[in-house]
Amino acid sequence: MAVDNAAMVDAAIAPESPGALGSRAKTTGLWQEAFRRLLRSRLATIAAILLILLALVAIFAPFVAPYDYTAQDYSALTQPPSRDHWLGTDDLGRDILSRLIFGARISLAVGLVVQAVILLIGVPAGLIAAHFGGKLDAFIMRTVDALYSIPSLLFVIVIMTFLRAALATPSGPFMETLSAIDAQTGGLIGIFIGIGLINWMPAARLVRGQAVSLKQKEFVEAARGLGASDRRIMLQHLLPNVVPIIVVTATIGIPQAIIYEAGISFLGLGARPPMPSWGLMISEAIPNLRSYPFMLISPAVALSLTVLAFNFLGDGLRDALDPWMER
Repeated sequence: MAVDNAAMVDAAIAPESPGALGSRAKTTGLWQEAFRRLLRSRLATIAAILLILLALVAIFAPFVAPYDYTAQDYSALTQPPSRDHWLGTDDLGRDILSRLIFGARISLAVGLVVQAVILLIGVPAGLIAAHFGGKLDAFIMRTVDALYSIPSLLFVIVIMTFLRAALATPSGPFMETLSAIDAQTGGLIGIFIGIGLINWMPAARLVRGQAVSLKQKEFVEAARGLGASDRRIMLQHLLPNVVPIIVVTATIGIPQAIIYEAGISFLGLGARPPMPSWGLMISEAIPNLRSYPFMLISPAVALSLTVLAFNFLGDGLRDALDPWMER
């Protein structure tokens, strides 16, 4: 009589496996309790509300913004905040508030897409290094150490410069598709790839460290003894237990990506004009800082508040998802 080894493994270790969490009800209870702990943190709750509002404003920017981000009013060049332009206009007569709203799209897109790239590389690398160990673990960790020695900003600038030249004259269907996407995103493909490739190492290290401690647990030993495959152990027993640290890493990594984008746009290698970006707006306001400081204050405050909100939310999630944390 044939026996399904995979089903036998899951049935044998389910009651003891923290990865499986016993049952669906127990899993739901864990996340509900984490949500309740998160709500007890006022800063994290306020930050989450602000970020939700920012995301909604960015999604519905064409309907929320009072003007198009390219619209110019030559009768109101460098106009201070007024009833018609709440945050004033820049030196080309464009409404600063409208450009801030559309610029939120760039910042949030960079933060989310870059984190997706980082997690797609870092999480599998960390799980593989922890589970197999030995030479494979040493190779992955030494690769991480080598990449840490490369200046991040310099690496991103090199990637941006190379991709700008390659996408300017695309050859082949893949490069043509990539060039079309780059044009639609305002020249952000290089930022997505560059920041993602140089910043996946912290995620890999954190996941590896957590997975190394987990693979010594009884439920993993039981799964291995009952014949579970390496893939099943990593996906069903190790990965669910490192989800909290992945969530926290992504939440804290988003503001870092936003700051990277702002810095690169400040240097003129980020979003292509007239696509608005908070970093590009800061760069354009620097020459007029003494005469028209309001041009710099608005994007700088927006960038600072967004980064702070993500940091406060990340701290709150770290505490909420820590099973040993008691309030």
